Amino acid sequence: MRPRIAIIYNTPNPDLYRTNVERKASLAILDGVDAAHQALTESGYHVARLPLLPPLESARDSLKGLEADLVFNLFEGFDGYPETEAAVVNFLSEQGLTYTGCSGTALSLGLDKTKAKARLAAIGVDTPKYQLLGPKTISLFHMNYPCIVKPYAEDGSNGISEESVVYDFASLEKQVAEISKHFGRRALVEEFVDGREFNITVLGTSEPRALPISEIVYSLPSEMPRILTFAAKWDPQSVYFEHTKAVCPAEIGTELREHIAQTALLAFRLLGSHGYARVDFRLDVKDQLKVIEVNPNPDISPDAGAALQAQAAGMTYNQFIEQIVQLAIERT
Repeated sequence: MRPRIAIIYNTPNPDLYRTNVERKASLAILDGVDAAHQALTESGYHVARLPLLPPLESARDSLKGLEADLVFNLFEGFDGYPETEAAVVNFLSEQGLTYTGCSGTALSLGLDKTKAKARLAAIGVDTPKYQLLGPKTISLFHMNYPCIVKPYAEDGSNGISEESVVYDFASLEKQVAEISKHFGRRALVEEFVDGREFNITVLGTSEPRALPISEIVYSLPSEMPRILTFAAKWDPQSVYFEHTKAVCPAEIGTELREHIAQTALLAFRLLGSHGYARVDFRLDVKDQLKVIEVNPNPDISPDAGAALQAQAAGMTYNQFIEQIVQLAIERT
């Protein structure tokens, strides 16, 4: 008998956002839920949905009485409280529930970008130089320009725009203040790596598997920095959306392909080696590979990079979702 599956996810609250594009992005979780629900149903599972509402205690109460054999976890954290993504998974573990994706520890590490970078460096994985800065500590800046300024603990390209890449102290100071205001008291400032950009999804438990590599290809005007902005993902009217595309499998040589895959597997083991994660890379001016970010539980909706890579590996979308379920069962 097929296990009963409950899909959990955060109830979107578009009223919290200032622009239509931000509201659209907040509602995208529902498209992912619909797609996963359909795939699981077509695979013969009995599926229920459980939208979670803040505060965190309310979400925990909803999960206490959950009658399901497996939780398909699409919860991304409550708006403005990204740390709740890991907290909910930790609660699932405490309740002894089988769930898809990464552990709470892995999700916390993925959210704490500076800690993840330190851990990667400790196992010999190269990442761009970085500092954690706020308006009161901006005078401590000591890296080379250009730099990119990011939110310290966000994903989905939140807070990333054309202005994120800075070339002088005045622009740096302005962008750090902006990010600190909207996304917490600190900003992550990295030396900007402007070479080719790749990402790869890893699936697995005891023997993780790297899917085919995607390249993010930019055809932007020369004055616009080649970065995956929030607009590139969510605003079809923007120049970034129009001139940014993913190509999978990436057109690269065997040596680079193997280097990317092996480095991604190393990073995945850092997260605890179970579930699924995406690792983002860039080449620097000397064609040295650098890990930009490690993303546990990335977007797995049908039009996301992970699904594109699964398709390149020969899986249908339903098979991809089934694989995620089987990995969760295997772990337990």
